Amino acid sequence: MANAFNAPGVVKPFGVFSSAAWQPEGKVLHISGHVAQDPDGNSVGVGDIRVQTRQVLTNIQNVLASVGGQMADIAKVTVFLTDMSTLMDVHAVRAEFFEQPYPASTLVEVSQLVKPEWLIEIEAVAVIPFDRVKTPGSQLFP
Repeated sequence: MANAFNAPGVVKPFGVFSSAAWQPEGKVLHISGHVAQDPDGNSVGVGDIRVQTRQVLTNIQNVLASVGGQMADIAKVTVFLTDMSTLMDVHAVRAEFFEQPYPASTLVEVSQLVKPEWLIEIEAVAVIPFDRVKTPGSQLFP
């Protein structure tokens, strides 16, 4: 688990994130941005930020599981939202996937993602402890 903290002298985060996180020992995994697509590539939750956020975080959780990781191994996320007014809904769903200490986080509002029906994209950096790292089961590239 990343050693996250809220630094003194800095405003305390208002949501499901910490102001900083130390990278623990382990193998670093950079997870590409994920959007609200099921395993077959179908968009899910069109128009529903909670459903889309849940799908995005489930996708990230599945990537982590494929290499022996857990959501608690995430040290940092970057969240891209198309509508900042949905932020509290996003944090409500994030609370289903993350426990304190929360990962560090950056939030950016964008005008549109690759497909206009996608409302959120999240990328992550995780550190998997060496004793849990495993080789993913499919689509290994040389």
